Amino acid sequence: MKSTIVMRRAYKSKCKTNRMKEQKVTDLIVIGGGVAGMTAALYALRQGRSVTLFECNSIGGQISNSPRVENFPTIKTISGSELADRLFEQIVDLGVNFEFGKIVSIEKNGDVFCVITEADEFKARAVIMATGVVHRKLNLPDEEALIGHGISYCALCDGAFYKGEDIALVGDGNTALQYALLLATYAKTVTIVTLFDKFFGDEALVNRVKNTENIKIIHNAKLTKLIAENEGEKNKKLSALEFERTDGEKFELKTPALFVAIGQVPNNKMFANLAELDKQGYFIANDDLSTKTQGLFVAGDCRAKQVRQLTTATADGAIAATTACNYLNLKD
Repeated sequence: MKSTIVMRRAYKSKCKTNRMKEQKVTDLIVIGGGVAGMTAALYALRQGRSVTLFECNSIGGQISNSPRVENFPTIKTISGSELADRLFEQIVDLGVNFEFGKIVSIEKNGDVFCVITEADEFKARAVIMATGVVHRKLNLPDEEALIGHGISYCALCDGAFYKGEDIALVGDGNTALQYALLLATYAKTVTIVTLFDKFFGDEALVNRVKNTENIKIIHNAKLTKLIAENEGEKNKKLSALEFERTDGEKFELKTPALFVAIGQVPNNKMFANLAELDKQGYFIANDDLSTKTQGLFVAGDCRAKQVRQLTTATADGAIAATTACNYLNLKD
């Protein structure tokens, strides 16, 4: 199986050549290469529509960081990165045009959308926003300086760097539980600290974490301070963490690494002129995933909804693409 990195490079080269020619108006632009975005591309391509897919980070979105996926129908277990690779290959075979770059703005002139990136402009008759979410930060002093120097938001990416170490993890949901299980295969011990008195994840994952010998659990504690030491003239590295229990007692945990899994937040503010946002910043959409702007649709974790799972992401992608294609059919 080709890696998505190789595919991405090939597509970047191809797209540079294509843009030297007269730019055409594509049927559909999908913004976001996560599961929702790629599913939307898949459904639109199968209906004979031309599709350009944009991604500014890694193909697969959040799921690509998941070491094990065990709740996707018909697949007993698979890594998130492999699942993303398979879906990407599927849409490549159907002829998707892939663009790697960051969206700066979107404008609508008449019936045509102009999607502006840092390097170019692209035109489409319809747009699906599948922008996903980003990691929620701790909002503590020195957090930014310590990213890559002890603080990580991706256990799959960075866990192996701390083989044989005593490391820490904050979070209480499925992502935190999966991270703990993965990190336990590398680290000497993993101490998982939660703000409340229980986990909010699948019972199967909770039981596996509780039954893993080198995972320690501390409930009812809030991370209050990152303790760093200098590493050279400019850089710092994490050395310890300070927590406060609900009864006011403070304690310190010495560790070279903290993995953060405290949820995600949307990043939709720049598109507020085209689609309504709720108080948390998620897109507000109709049942068919249309928005207040004709021709603009949303899908995946970026929209306001009750359940954010892999299966609901694929459902969103299918619904948004079907609605978009129906819209295009009426315009043809």
